Amino acid sequence: MNRIALLALCLLCCGAAAAQTAQEELRANRYLSGSNYLDYDRQKATAPLTPAPKGYEPFYMSHYGRHGSRWLIAEGDYQSPLSTLRDARQAGKLTAEGEAVLKKLEDFHPTTIKRLGELTTVGERQHHGIGSRLARNFPEIFKAKGVSIDARSTVVIRCILSMEAECEELAAANPTARIHNDVSESLQYYLNQDWSDRLRRASRQGRGLRSEYERKLTKPQRLMEALFNDQQWVYDNVRAGQLMRQLFEVAANMQSHDTDIELYSHFTEEEIYQQWKQRNIGWYLDYGHAPQTGAVMPFSQINLLRNIIETADTIVPSNAQRPQATLRFGHEVCVMPLACLLELGQCGAQVENLDTLDRVWRNYRIFPMACNVQLVFYRPKKGKTGDILVKALLNEREVTMPAKPVSGPYYRWDDLRQYYLDKMERFHNNNNHL
Repeated sequence: MNRIALLALCLLCCGAAAAQTAQEELRANRYLSGSNYLDYDRQKATAPLTPAPKGYEPFYMSHYGRHGSRWLIAEGDYQSPLSTLRDARQAGKLTAEGEAVLKKLEDFHPTTIKRLGELTTVGERQHHGIGSRLARNFPEIFKAKGVSIDARSTVVIRCILSMEAECEELAAANPTARIHNDVSESLQYYLNQDWSDRLRRASRQGRGLRSEYERKLTKPQRLMEALFNDQQWVYDNVRAGQLMRQLFEVAANMQSHDTDIELYSHFTEEEIYQQWKQRNIGWYLDYGHAPQTGAVMPFSQINLLRNIIETADTIVPSNAQRPQATLRFGHEVCVMPLACLLELGQCGAQVENLDTLDRVWRNYRIFPMACNVQLVFYRPKKGKTGDILVKALLNEREVTMPAKPVSGPYYRWDDLRQYYLDKMERFHNNNNHL
């Protein structure tokens, strides 16, 4: 599919949501600006799922899901803005608002001790909800007697606990389910694949652009005047742009916690939009089919896509067997490029002008906390004949796929399988010629 056709399809697939600009969506729901910190439940899917074509039933689910909400990863994420504001307080340079922000950070900081990167209660709750809806939306699979569920996770604790939360719901919905859990370094090659040298080189091509947009879209003057009473002191002692981005990072991730502490109110609507916009561009350059980075970054998940196809190959041809599910758990840096590699909805868009990126590609639609890709396979009911069909759900929303649909969001698996194999083969051949 050429780029113009793809962009046209992407715009059509945005549906009613496209009637709102990203800035309007953020104004209506500022939590969306959290990008990868967005609480899954603050953007719940509400549209009903399209019934299966006549004579078909679901029999297999292939899934990859991100862990739920977590604390920030590094101590510096919290400590760096704390230190800057404490130094300012020591020097008598904080305004009343600056004192209020510092108090919020100091009140929250003790909860982070020995919790960095760990799953929060919000994150656990997200996965209990997803597991419950899996059973409710696809009872033919998850409530079938003796259904075999193979669940695998990366070795990171927050991913393991997320897997357990979903599996608890599936077990509660169907006590006869045969659930196998596995966690191993041996699974990392496809559950959390390392970047190849080619992808590292491509990422470096976008590094300058990311920095350019960070500088262009971070305008800290108003915030510095709100927090500090001496702008010469700020000039001499504070990296203003960095502090603004750090405070926004903490503000965005507060939705990962059951807390009344919030920092969003210290940013204007325009600042929230601009902080999100630069992150949207950065994630696109690193994980989308961005032409600025050679449109290759989604191939970071080539091993995962191969695993999806190879696992389906062991199940789909024997569709008379009992229903099954393959659940994989990992990270947003896998879900986002996988969604782009699969070209789900607008995820595969290639946009030359990054200033207009958010007209088509918005990261919060792809990778909130607990984001997931569900590929649901359908077979003809007993006594019927026909092709194996598949539909894709991105965060429990039906999305288009890169093939001719049979009906609504349903596609022939053979068509998609061949499309993806050909796509990976072209990448492999191009890689060998570098």
